[in-house]
Amino acid sequence: MNENIVKKIKEIGLPRIIIALFLLSLYTLAPFVGVNLKVAFQDTLIRVGMNIILVLSLIPMIQGGTGLNFGMPLGVEAGLLGAVLSIELGLTGLLGFLGAILISLPISILFGYGYGSILNRVKGGEMMIATYVGFSSVAFMCIMWLVLPFKKPDMIWAYGGEGLRTTISVEGYWNKILGKIFSSSGNFSYIGEIVFFLLLAFLIKEYFKSRNGLAMKAVGSNEKFARSIGVDINKARINSVIMSTMIAGIGIIVYQQSFGFIQLYLAPFYMAFPAIAAILIGGASVRKASIFNVIVGTVLFQGVITMTPIVISGLIKTDMSETIRVIISNGMIIYALTRKGGER
Repeated sequence: MNENIVKKIKEIGLPRIIIALFLLSLYTLAPFVGVNLKVAFQDTLIRVGMNIILVLSLIPMIQGGTGLNFGMPLGVEAGLLGAVLSIELGLTGLLGFLGAILISLPISILFGYGYGSILNRVKGGEMMIATYVGFSSVAFMCIMWLVLPFKKPDMIWAYGGEGLRTTISVEGYWNKILGKIFSSSGNFSYIGEIVFFLLLAFLIKEYFKSRNGLAMKAVGSNEKFARSIGVDINKARINSVIMSTMIAGIGIIVYQQSFGFIQLYLAPFYMAFPAIAAILIGGASVRKASIFNVIVGTVLFQGVITMTPIVISGLIKTDMSETIRVIISNGMIIYALTRKGGER
């Protein structure tokens, strides 16, 4: 085989080529099993738009040397707080969406600082501790959703008149608001979400060109070298955690406006795993990640778990879509996590 082809395959990674070919075969088979290809493409793009910012939130912690953010639910909880407070204040439309983000940011900074301080005390075991931080934050917020003094009838339980519901609709507030910028019906919500992602990605890219961003990357690449040039290691690590937590909070708000509902209580429990699997499938490692890895990984991961159930259900003429989706998504998560060191 031509050496250039072999080199290119190694650069891209054989697993990603196999997954991409599998996804392409699913799109090829789709029309033959009665699946509308246009609808299938749109469904994939909708899922990509919903999830891509959550995947993007992993970059700062990876680049800052604090590993894969298994504590992402902490940032998600900050975003959920911003979302319910926005509804409680009666904010609607673009103002409601931006209000939710602005309210979530100081909460994310507070959560991120505490989370980063914990990770600085457990260097070398960040990912294990982060998992417990994420799980315990969800458990703690399950209590808070019941006791916080929210009064909006749209959100509280009808019986008893206190405590937030498990699922809260954003219809009438900021449902599909990013899509409505491009279409009055919001049918093309994924366009707005992708544009919003590109804006955030640009800001992150520019940040990593700044002095603080370069210091963060230096810590992630070589901690001893970073210390030798005068970088405050602990501060850079905390900044990376705060940044990841903030973006995760924004990501869940984007997810909610596309999905149409705010999901509370145990819903954020496992949200970190699909995002981490996506970025690893995209070619990232524990210490290095790029926006390109985010895009490739999210498209491949969401494409496969969107298309596989509907194509296979069409082939076997039985509705097993949810079962197949669980098997495929968890299988891809397991595969990705076994290659967290960046192996191709």
